[in-house]
Amino acid sequence: MRIRKGDTVQVIAGKYKGKTGAILRTLPNENRLVVEGVNIRTRHEKPSQEGENGRIVTEEASIHASNVMLYSISGKIASRAEIIIEKDGTKKRRLKKTGEVLD
Repeated sequence: MRIRKGDTVQVIAGKYKGKTGAILRTLPNENRLVVEGVNIRTRHEKPSQEGENGRIVTEEASIHASNVMLYSISGKIASRAEIIIEKDGTKKRRLKKTGEVLD
């Protein structure tokens, strides 16, 4: 995956199409991502002790990595990433449309 934790992405398919958010967690074995503010799930929890109230918990569920694209903050456009090799031999990620270097 060319997407890492902390990157800003835009959802390009599904119910949340067009939303942007930061990557909170990656699940590379399943090719899935958890994106901030996207794919919110609600779960009802029972009280754990007597006298305590139950509660409703909302959290982000994972979405498939193919449904997102890296998002350029400066250019306000979604783009694919390419791997470039600098002259000193280090690898960097660069957005194809804007040329913005991510690493």
